[in-house]
Amino acid sequence: MIFKHDDEHDEELERLREFRKNRFRVLVCIDGSDESYLGVRYAAEIASSDECDIVLLYVRPIDQGLRSGGLQVRVARQNMMEWGLELPGIQHLKNGLEMLVDGKTLEDEWELHSNHADVWGDPLGDNKIEYRHANGKSIVLKLKTAPEPASGILDQYELGPYNLIILGAPSHWRAEWNSFWGAGVVQKVATMSPCSVLIARESGSEEVRNHGHLICTDGTAHSLDSLCRDAVLAQHCGHPITLFAVARNGDSEDEAKDILQEAKAMLAEMGVKVHATIIGRGDPVKAIVETGRGFDIISVSDSGKSRFKRFLLGSVSFSVMGQAQTSVLNVH
Repeated sequence: MIFKHDDEHDEELERLREFRKNRFRVLVCIDGSDESYLGVRYAAEIASSDECDIVLLYVRPIDQGLRSGGLQVRVARQNMMEWGLELPGIQHLKNGLEMLVDGKTLEDEWELHSNHADVWGDPLGDNKIEYRHANGKSIVLKLKTAPEPASGILDQYELGPYNLIILGAPSHWRAEWNSFWGAGVVQKVATMSPCSVLIARESGSEEVRNHGHLICTDGTAHSLDSLCRDAVLAQHCGHPITLFAVARNGDSEDEAKDILQEAKAMLAEMGVKVHATIIGRGDPVKAIVETGRGFDIISVSDSGKSRFKRFLLGSVSFSVMGQAQTSVLNVH
C-alpha cells in the first residue's frame, strides 16, 4: 500500500476541486420523506446533461449503537458497499438512486468506485459509492456521519463544491431571526449555504407542475444575474419561464414594467424564451407567494446581504421560502 504525503494529498484535492468547478454539481439531501424524494425528481430533470454530477446524501448520527450491537466493522462496511446491510439511510439512498436512473441498471456502462473515511471516532465512518461514466458524468451515494444533519450537509458542501443543494421542505418554518438558533435542518442549511438552495414541496398535481418557473426580480444587478442563471436552468429542464416583478403601489407600476422589459430583453439576447410576464401589487412576499401557487418552482434571488444584516433587516427570499406552498429556489 502506498501512503501519500500531506502535500501530495492536498495537491490532489485541489486538482479535484478545480475539475469540479467546470461541472454543474447538485447535492440532494435525502431523509426518507416524500419531499426529499421530490428533490430527487428535480435532480433527475437537471441531470440529463453530461456536465451535471449528482450526489445523493444521507446524514446519520454518530455511532447509532453499532458498537453496542457487536457488529464487525469490516463486515459492516463490506456489506454496506454491496447494499446488503440495511443500515439507517442505505434504503433511502437506494430508493433515491432508482428514482434518479429510472430503474435502469448502471453496471454495464458505469464504473463503480467505493471509498471510506474514519470520522468522529464512529465505527462505520463516512462511506460512498460513486458511479462514473466514460462521458465524465458521476452519480454518488454518500452515507455521512455527523453530530447532526445540518452540519453534515454543510461539511459535505466543503468537500464539493456544489452549485445547488436540494432539500425537502420542513413541516415548520421559524421567523428569520430564529433561523439560526433552534431552527430545523432545512432552515439552517438555507441560511448558511454558500450556494443556491432548492426547497422541494409537492405542488399538488402534474397540471401545476407544467406551469414551470416563476422567476422574481426587483431590477437590481444581483437579482438580474440570479434571474439569468435560473432561466438557463429552467430552459435546460424544458420548463416554461414567467418573469415576475412587484409594484408596491400605483406609482411604481411603470418601474415594474421597465424591470420586466429589461429582464426579458436580457434573456432574449441569451436565446432564452420567456413565456409570460406578470406584475404583482402590494407586499412583495404576499404577492410572490400568492402568484407562485400556480407554478412548479418560485425562483427568488438571495438578498446579497451578510447574514447579520439579513437577520436585522429581513429578507424577501427567506420569507418566501417559508411561506410558499410550492418549491422555492433561492439563487445565490
